Amino acid sequence: MSVKIVIDMNLSPDWVSVLEHHERSAVHWSDGGDPRATDRVIMDWAVTHEYVVFTHDLDFGTMLALTHANGPSVLQIRAEDILPDHLENIVISALKQHDTDLASGALVVVDESRTRVRILPI
Repeated sequence: MSVKIVIDMNLSPDWVSVLEHHERSAVHWSDGGDPRATDRVIMDWAVTHEYVVFTHDLDFGTMLALTHANGPSVLQIRAEDILPDHLENIVISALKQHDTDLASGALVVVDESRTRVRILPI
């Protein structure tokens, strides 16, 4: 079974249908959470509801490092063009490759040329 994904406000809601097309459970934060919520609120929600945070924001990785937290897992994309039509295949490949890591606690950083994984806590 694949991980459930909450998509951060800084990524397009179009990612939901892309992820669902690849049989991934996904929700955009704007569909159920306060769009003005802090990153900490999103992180706490993700832990409580067992979701992976999908983001373009460096703050989530920083929070994991500073708090030495075991979760939530974070899938972070690092690219200028963060739209699904540009990164769909790269993101889906990273999810398939690192599903187990994300399920158990990891920070997975994806860019156009490589993927890096840090097992939590960091």
